[in-house]
Amino acid sequence: MRRGGQHARATRGASRPPPLDDSPALQAIWHVVCTIPRGRAATYGAVARAAGFPGRARQAGYALRVAPAALKLPWHRVVGAGGRIVFARSSRAHQEQARRLRSEGVRVTEGRLERGALTDLT
Repeated sequence: MRRGGQHARATRGASRPPPLDDSPALQAIWHVVCTIPRGRAATYGAVARAAGFPGRARQAGYALRVAPAALKLPWHRVVGAGGRIVFARSSRAHQEQARRLRSEGVRVTEGRLERGALTDLT
């Protein structure tokens, strides 16, 4: 028999968090990501600012990580400060992001986007 632990806490009348789709903050970030034009990119910080959350770049990253696949967000258009891909260079995610950006005409060199590819969302 299982004692304590996460399962026991979850079944003791604990309230469930609201579905992600009900979060106005996540929805605002997802909306901003959808406005980034093809062939351009924005930083996590710029996305957070445009969504009304200045200084919350990590929240923008979280929103992309938990976004339902059905939204088909152009996640690859969001990069780290200075226009760099934040995933480890040897990772599949890094390679996929670089491939998608290049397919839209963005030059990616050693994990960094050309400066002109970054757009200001404000």
